Amino acid sequence: MPVWLDLTIRLAAVVIAFLTLPLIVGQTEHKVMAHMQGRLGPMYAGAYHGWAQLIADGVKFVQKEEVAPRAADKPVFKLAPLVALFPYLVALLVIPLGPNDLVAQPLDIGLFLVLAIVGVGIVAVLMAGWASANKYTLIGAMRAAAQLLGYELPFVLAAASVAMAAGTLSLSGIVEAWNPWWLLWQAPALFVFFIAGLAEIRRPPFDAPIADSELVFGYLTEYTGLRFAFFLLAEYVGIVVIAALTTVLFLGGWQGPFLDAQLGWLWTLIKIGAVSFVVIWLRVAYPRLRVDQLQKLCWKVLVPIALGQLALTALVKVAI
Repeated sequence: MPVWLDLTIRLAAVVIAFLTLPLIVGQTEHKVMAHMQGRLGPMYAGAYHGWAQLIADGVKFVQKEEVAPRAADKPVFKLAPLVALFPYLVALLVIPLGPNDLVAQPLDIGLFLVLAIVGVGIVAVLMAGWASANKYTLIGAMRAAAQLLGYELPFVLAAASVAMAAGTLSLSGIVEAWNPWWLLWQAPALFVFFIAGLAEIRRPPFDAPIADSELVFGYLTEYTGLRFAFFLLAEYVGIVVIAALTTVLFLGGWQGPFLDAQLGWLWTLIKIGAVSFVVIWLRVAYPRLRVDQLQKLCWKVLVPIALGQLALTALVKVAI
């Protein structure tokens, strides 16, 4: 097989997998939450178990009228949903799906790029909250800014511990350096990274910026139709990004006890699916944290653990 054809096939597989996963996660959330909460939910879209409900929702969003508040800053208001989705799509380009550079764009500083680009999501939230000209959206945006700026620190520190242990910023290099012992001595970093990642994408129980019982729907209050759908899609893509990063940094990526290297991408997808399921389960299992509880968890729990883990990793590397 020509090299260019092999490369094209591998890149197409990566793109299709990562673009399909958010839709699968969205549909899974519908059904998993319904069963966990003992309710049926919509069952008529699709021949079996309402499998096409997410597609029906997408069609509904496309058909809805696009409405903008009269006092809104319309150019910023319209641009915010695209800015919300863009960083996560860029992050997916450098996350490896399998061995032998099965990644859309391999980079030696892939981890650095992902951590930098994911933080851009706060810009979209501030744009939406400010441009909507609504007090509820502005309060939600301010909550999101405080939350994301706080949780960015433990998020980066936990990732830095893994990079230090592997001796590289390449995501593929980190997977290749991974061994099962990491599940023990990097476990605190895994805990911090996953919890901070949930806060980064504003998933329950860290959804104070939306808080429908307090702020109508937070910074999304004034959004309808396709623009709202873009924000919803950004949330599901964010889940896939956090699950994929957790898999690559802490769970060994494509490494597994069965299957050969050529099917390593299957292990990656299985692990991403398992982590995504945990994200959905946490939404059902835990109530929303208050704003003060969010900050206490960040500064009094996660940051000290992340700093301690970073010091432990440094000592181990020096001893080795």
